[in-house]
Amino acid sequence: MSNESESPDQTVTEGAAEPCNVADYERLARERLDAGAFGYYAGGAGDERTLRENVEAFSRWLLRPRTLVDVSAPTTETTVLGTRLSMPLLVAPVAFQRIAHPDGEPGMARAAAAAGTAMVLSTLATATPAEVAAAAPGAPRWFQLYVFRDPGVTRALIQQADEAGFLAIALTVDAPRLGRRERDLRTGFEVPADVTVPSFAAAVGHAAAGTPAEMFSRMDPSVSWRDLEQLCSETRLPVLVKGIETAEDAHLACAHGAAGVVVSNHGGRQLDGVPATIDALPEVVEAVDGRIEVLVDGGVRRGTDVVRALALGARAVLAGRAPLWGLAARGEQGAREVLELLREEIELALVLLGCPSPADVTRAHVTRRPEFPT
Repeated sequence: MSNESESPDQTVTEGAAEPCNVADYERLARERLDAGAFGYYAGGAGDERTLRENVEAFSRWLLRPRTLVDVSAPTTETTVLGTRLSMPLLVAPVAFQRIAHPDGEPGMARAAAAAGTAMVLSTLATATPAEVAAAAPGAPRWFQLYVFRDPGVTRALIQQADEAGFLAIALTVDAPRLGRRERDLRTGFEVPADVTVPSFAAAVGHAAAGTPAEMFSRMDPSVSWRDLEQLCSETRLPVLVKGIETAEDAHLACAHGAAGVVVSNHGGRQLDGVPATIDALPEVVEAVDGRIEVLVDGGVRRGTDVVRALALGARAVLAGRAPLWGLAARGEQGAREVLELLREEIELALVLLGCPSPADVTRAHVTRRPEFPT
């Protein structure tokens, strides 16, 4: 029984100890991480305008629910590149996850598998593709690829992913050079000496600590559409192009063999001042015109964000920071909690929108706020 002298504010604070949304997990993560690590994960490029826009832009798209629709048996299941997933949300690639929590990428892989969805492993992971595959055998997973200046390192990464049962390659094309991330400059963030990044170790020939800028200095800034075409011809895995923001590049991705595109501005961490990805999505979807699948990342914090993306033509979304905050807060368990929370939010949003499944969401279910014309 509560103490009658207890103030209402105290009651609310004590009752809210268990996190109930992604923002709550972010607060927990901030409490547990040092300033350098939190700034690396949370920060963006330059003045961080695009970082903020990625989140805020979702509010410029209003949902249009339909009523008297039978939603007695809703499902969040969908398929992406032919793989059945529990929901239209995949775990986006995030580097250096063992800095967030010792469970690292293997823990995230187990969390994604438990939630019934796919994880995309970063090239700059602190675990190898084989380790991640062993952590969650049989679970769907993709590999995010940066192209190294040393082609042997790149080929080895692709081979490792293929041999470990990864289902697709997501070639990141928006980072020929590292964006200016001023939070990292202020904190002097670098990967600790006791944390190994296997791909960087392969590139330099030994295990070594380093800053993100030092690691990106090993990447090849000359990658072109010709290289995409060559990659598509040399691997049996489908290749998605991650980092598309314009109709022009969407057309080129289709023309050069991509199996899909990810509308992405690298979480606002590369070129500051580009559009929010949810605002860039319709242009890309129109250009692709159904030829390949379109996904989107950036700013996803709610199930309603996912449904907005579906209405604007995305097959699914990728979420990076949200499950990362869960991992940082509570390890594998926290990542799983965040993914289940988002799946439940997606289901509720579908039901209240009058859509029994993701396949039932259409462009008619969303409209632009009149004060924010396209």
